[in-house]
Amino acid sequence: MIEVYTDGASGGNPGRSGVGVYIKAYGKQYEYSIPLKEMSNHEAEFHAVNKALEICLEKFPDEILSFQSDSQAVVVAIEKKFAKNPDFKQILDEILEKASHFPYFFIKWIPSKHNFHADQLAKKAIQMQQK
Repeated sequence: MIEVYTDGASGGNPGRSGVGVYIKAYGKQYEYSIPLKEMSNHEAEFHAVNKALEICLEKFPDEILSFQSDSQAVVVAIEKKFAKNPDFKQILDEILEKASHFPYFFIKWIPSKHNFHADQLAKKAIQMQQK
């Protein structure tokens, strides 16, 4: 099973944004900091899961995925397959489509303090845009 920790960050609401993805697989760790366009923090959180799924499709196809996110809104939207905010419907549909390619896809909410690596990677992605 592949463990995936995701976080989205925004330097304003909206503001410069970034994604952090921290993956633990086969005794190795993989870290990704991905800058995004200007958006809200909630939107960045959805993009974090989407980007992580893109990475997993490329590097870990056909694996069981266990995702963790500190965004309760994202976790609930994915579990219910419904986004209350219509602005998130398209990105949610992309997430659900990508997740369908894996035999099992789990996502659970974790407190921010347990998502330190992904948080730091997301913040790094924002800083990458300022250089």
